[in-house]
Amino acid sequence: MCVSARGSAMEGDCLSCMKYLMFIFNFFIFLGGSFLLGVGVWVLLDPMGFREIVAANPLLFTGVYVILAMGAMLFLLGFLGCCGAIRENKCLLLFFFMLILFIFLAELAAAILAFLFREHLTREYFSRELKRHYQGHNNTDVFTSTWNAIMTTFDCCGVSGPEDFEESLFRLLSPSKMVPEACCQRNGYLGDVSVEQCVSGSVAFRHNKGCYSAMVDYFETYIYTAGALAIVVLTIELFAMVFAMCLFRGIQ
Repeated sequence: MCVSARGSAMEGDCLSCMKYLMFIFNFFIFLGGSFLLGVGVWVLLDPMGFREIVAANPLLFTGVYVILAMGAMLFLLGFLGCCGAIRENKCLLLFFFMLILFIFLAELAAAILAFLFREHLTREYFSRELKRHYQGHNNTDVFTSTWNAIMTTFDCCGVSGPEDFEESLFRLLSPSKMVPEACCQRNGYLGDVSVEQCVSGSVAFRHNKGCYSAMVDYFETYIYTAGALAIVVLTIELFAMVFAMCLFRGIQ
């Protein structure tokens, strides 16, 4: 009977320790979600003209909503985990477990799809799509405006280089232009003169590096950090699921 009481006390201490560990863990998730939500809302409320800057760049515009979505998801996840742990509520813990399991499976599915469709991420695929769909200066076309934003952001031209615009839809729509204005170097002194020489084919006034190489060079420095971060996130998610299930089974 004494051994049984001691075992029950140890089990209770273990459960209490797990409960507070899970609370602390999810509290940081909750804070992270709140921070991302705050940043996203702050930008959209336009405190200092940020909305116009973001709206002008499709990549930034999409990024704001991605941050909002991630913030909302982490906010909900942290809230469910904190409340479920501290109140020892089986319903909240089960909801938390199902949500984090769904996120984990979605990430796994995304990784599998990225592997299966890796041939769609080749230089040749992007070059072919650029030739078929890029229109030049058309802000209403999502494909065109996205490519304009990429070329302007990374100071590049085409996928492999300016030659990608030969025999393309862009040349059919603008036969007098060799490359779009997004390929031109920004020169405050020469202004419109440099742009005119650039689009007419002058090598000196345009970016000659392809966007595929430019983006690979840019993200190469972050690839190991991103990989390490992905491993850490997946590990945290697995531990969170284990904590939630152990706590769920331990609650009477």
